[in-house]
Amino acid sequence: MADDELHLIGPDEIAYRLDLTPAQLKITWTALKSLLDDFGHDERDVHEILRQVLDKLPDEHAIRSIDISRRGS
Repeated sequence: MADDELHLIGPDEIAYRLDLTPAQLKITWTALKSLLDDFGHDERDVHEILRQVLDKLPDEHAIRSIDISRRGS
C-alpha cells in the first residue's frame, strides 16, 4: 500500500464534525483548556493545536455563561 493511501484526510481538511449541546460544549471547552494548561513548555505543537481548536469555539465569557445544571428533557 502506498504511503499516500494511508493518509486519506489532508492536514488542512475537515476530519470530523460534531454537534454538541450547550452543556457538552462547556465540558469540551473546559477539558481542552485544562489540557492546554497542563502541557509543559516543550509541547509547543500540542499547544498550537489546542489553541486552534479553542479558537473555533465560543469565547470564555460565552462558555462560562452556560448553566449546565439546566438540562432539557
